[in-house]
Amino acid sequence: MTIKLSDIIPIHNQKDFKIHIARWNRIEQPLDVFARSREQWKGWQEYRPARDEFSRPYIFSVMHYYTEPDTWLFGGIWKVLDRLPDQYVVELDPQAEQFIGRLKLRLDYRSRATRIYMENYYNDFEVVEIFPEPFSGRHFEGFDQIDLGFSELETIVRNSRPDWQSALGNMKGVYLITDISTGKRYVGSAYGDQGIWSRWCSYIDSGHGGNVELRKLVTSPDLDYCRKNFRFALLEAIPAREANEAVIARESFWKNVLLTRGVYGLNH
Repeated sequence: MTIKLSDIIPIHNQKDFKIHIARWNRIEQPLDVFARSREQWKGWQEYRPARDEFSRPYIFSVMHYYTEPDTWLFGGIWKVLDRLPDQYVVELDPQAEQFIGRLKLRLDYRSRATRIYMENYYNDFEVVEIFPEPFSGRHFEGFDQIDLGFSELETIVRNSRPDWQSALGNMKGVYLITDISTGKRYVGSAYGDQGIWSRWCSYIDSGHGGNVELRKLVTSPDLDYCRKNFRFALLEAIPAREANEAVIARESFWKNVLLTRGVYGLNH
């Protein structure tokens, strides 16, 4: 039996609402922004284009749950306090606050418009799932499934997700960073006391992890270049008991295979 949004969050004054359909902005996914920083997520509601698109008193926000088709995560109800020339002033409304980041919905929506009238779509939302806790990043699915954009890895690190920290903190390994704007790649290795987790945390802190060629690309502390272009993959997970020399040898092997030295790659 289908459960509708109206069964969970009844809204009778639908003409007082616009729905914010938050999707990828060509830099990062709103789902990752929400999980990383609620203040930055609020900023997505405050953004004002040239037209006054949030022209009603309330905003019903959903963010694209981009790992599943036609799926959205509830991001709160926001009251519009003021409409300045360059931004909206909003505050979080307590209505349905307990479902923020937890209520997963389905809506088959293909239009490009991102601010739409509530009454046209309210009855089309179906409830998929209610998480026990607000979304804080993707679950760890195994060493052979690691393929993450920088923004998604940043969310996992900033939230210190225990499943990822436990798995990556107890393994050495060889990893790949790809700059999707150029196709160039960097192969690195992790063999310190905290394994892959510690090494990848250093990339989230600086964007470049101290690497010579990556440092040339990351010229701004806001990390927007990284969020837009860098992807991380794990090539090999190596048990912590293995000697560091063995890890370095595998790193060299992958550099040769993937031609990451010189003009084809980002290894110095």
